[in-house]
Amino acid sequence: MVKATPMVQQYLSIKENHPNAILFFRMGDFYEMFFEDAKVASRILDIALTSRNKKDEEAIPMCGIPHHAAQAYIAPLIERGFRVAICEQVEDPAKAKGLVKRDVVRVITPGVVVDTEILDAKLNNFLMALYFRQDRYGLAHLDISTGTFRVTESRQVEAVLDECRRIEPREMLVPESDREEPRVKALMGRLDQTSVSFLKDESFELDSAQTRLLRQFKTHSLEGFGCHQWRAGMAAAGALLHYVDETHKGELVHLTRIVSYSLSDFMVIDETTKRNLELFETMRTGAKRGSLLGTMDCTVTAMGGRMLRTWLHYPLLEVERIRQRLQAVEEAKEKAPVRRSVRQALEDIHDLERLNSKIALNRCNARDLVALKNSVQRLPHLRSLIEGWTGGLFSKIRDEWDDLADVGDLIASAIYDAPPLALSEGGIIKPGFDQGLDELIRTSQEGKDWIARLET
Repeated sequence: MVKATPMVQQYLSIKENHPNAILFFRMGDFYEMFFEDAKVASRILDIALTSRNKKDEEAIPMCGIPHHAAQAYIAPLIERGFRVAICEQVEDPAKAKGLVKRDVVRVITPGVVVDTEILDAKLNNFLMALYFRQDRYGLAHLDISTGTFRVTESRQVEAVLDECRRIEPREMLVPESDREEPRVKALMGRLDQTSVSFLKDESFELDSAQTRLLRQFKTHSLEGFGCHQWRAGMAAAGALLHYVDETHKGELVHLTRIVSYSLSDFMVIDETTKRNLELFETMRTGAKRGSLLGTMDCTVTAMGGRMLRTWLHYPLLEVERIRQRLQAVEEAKEKAPVRRSVRQALEDIHDLERLNSKIALNRCNARDLVALKNSVQRLPHLRSLIEGWTGGLFSKIRDEWDDLADVGDLIASAIYDAPPLALSEGGIIKPGFDQGLDELIRTSQEGKDWIARLET
């Protein structure tokens, strides 16, 4: 029998709440894994499997990784479809009385990744929820790394299944009671690269889902979002929000709206046609290069790459919208010198969507903030370049434009241009930004100088 030391008891207590995740258990400068988690992780990550309490009859299998390099080890686990629960020390070990308190601060699953080191820059990373209600099918999908949140509903099961394949979710949420549902099994067979998570049925309960959505968007009605009559759609969207709340354990301040859309607004291209036309990958190698997307994708930003892919997935049917897009393309083509200048300016723009999400979710570092500053400082020049473009789409962009000068100025006044990666290294905040911080730094430095003089 395994000897249940206080630390082991604490680990088992936390693990009990996350049985389906590999638990990264923080111990000093390392994340440790134990028991079956250690066996699985050591095999996938190709790290040494050792044991704790080696002298006991039943030694505990364990392995560990440096906490500062965690992302490099999390990525392969997520790619294999595993969930990773990050358990941190939630009190100062120096002040702890007895065992240091620990708790899970977030759970990383394939559908809720925000770290850009794990994500493909030009691909959305969608989490999708699917809910059947009588003869209605509700579908919601969210890319938490960009804030893209969409919902739809339909009576046609084949149209919904086609839409699921078009979304290409990394993870799908389904009610537990639908585990044996033939339609769900059929969909799982078609989405063989998608992880599936079954949630308690109450997560899809309509009243709770509607309450979550109203609270998230700080509104009294969903009528303005166009989804207030979609009961199955709202249930799916609410369940999706509940799942993200549970995994990220913090406010989702960057999710400010949900976009409602009808499947009939866009041309549906079935899988066979998509494959034969080689829209996204070639038939021979399955690679993007050589496909229509690979040929067309000359975008210079990650945001542009994702938008182009979305446009190819959702061909327009409305004549006026098609005409507006073609007019914008024609104008940009005719004004070649300005177009080249625009492309050159865009090369200095970082992925603002994902930077915004990392900052909102408190997953950023000082270098992310500097990247945001450098990007927004280039926006006035970019706006000036398209000032003479008269097309409807360009006019709409200018009307909604915000240079974000206040954001850029704040970061420029506060943070050094080349800050260290880790907060613990210091040297991030500029002198003069905060008088109280300046005083603390001065006191610390004077104390070090005093000790140095005493030692000499």
